[in-house]
Amino acid sequence: MTRKQLAGAARAALGGGRRLAAVERIAGGSKKGVYRLVMDDATTAIAYLWDDAENYWPAAEGDDDLTDPFSPGLGLDLFEAAHTRLDALGIRVPAIRLVDRNGAHCPADLAIVEDLPGESLEELLARDRRAAAPVMARLAESLEAMRGYRAPAYGKAAVVDGGGTSRGASCEGLVLARALRDLAEAASRDRRIADARERLEERLLDLAAAVRPRTEYAVVHGELGPDHVLVDADGNPVAIDIEGLMYFDVEWEHVFLRIRLHDAYRPLGVDGLDEDRLALYMLAQRLSLTAGPLRLLDGDFPDRASMAGIAEYNLKKALELVHA
Repeated sequence: MTRKQLAGAARAALGGGRRLAAVERIAGGSKKGVYRLVMDDATTAIAYLWDDAENYWPAAEGDDDLTDPFSPGLGLDLFEAAHTRLDALGIRVPAIRLVDRNGAHCPADLAIVEDLPGESLEELLARDRRAAAPVMARLAESLEAMRGYRAPAYGKAAVVDGGGTSRGASCEGLVLARALRDLAEAASRDRRIADARERLEERLLDLAAAVRPRTEYAVVHGELGPDHVLVDADGNPVAIDIEGLMYFDVEWEHVFLRIRLHDAYRPLGVDGLDEDRLALYMLAQRLSLTAGPLRLLDGDFPDRASMAGIAEYNLKKALELVHA
């Protein structure tokens, strides 16, 4: 996308009489381009650009299969469906200023949204845990609203809300199949996982066998780490990177939150979670957070040291779960 195209989109989103003065790439995105647009009157907005050139992940079979809840969350349709669902639940998300899926401004899917230039929850927690307390309390309320929603089926919000059906027979079955794929992929890249592969596979199968059937599905962000929560000027948590939103077991969300927040997770803890699901999903996510970063490093992702660190940390945690 050229600067001229972005300038036209920015004017359409933010009103005439303004000129695009600067474009700043925001670090961290691995599946889409994220840019801050700065106008000549200091008005700002954020542009999301879904384009193959902005996606650092190596292509894999099934990437475009939206009936797989775990397929990559890419594109404007997924973003809009997620935005609609979260907004209806009262969850704060960046306001949409413009969407372009028909090439009016650029050949790729484009959305321009409200800019929230303050801290992320991750930065706030690192700076002042006490100041983060009211934000965490409001995030807990948001999570409770998401947990309280009952969807008729599991799967991506865009698929289920569009009347579609997702693959598989159950959430736990999908998680097990994905974990076994992640295990195989990680084993092919690291000798330590390869050496423990049989024990890890046996543990996954045992944990999955203990899970009892369920037919209730809540709203799940899927990657709700503190870096995917911004804090607005009023101290409200704002969910971003929402394209992966799905209806799924609430335990999937809480395992991810526990992994990312460590002891800071405590204010978000809730009663009534299924311990068997938590156990299966913890090992599955450790394997995912090992295999995924290792796969990303096959490409040209720029922040290689941090991604290698994520893989190494979760690899060790996965091994601890079978060596204990």
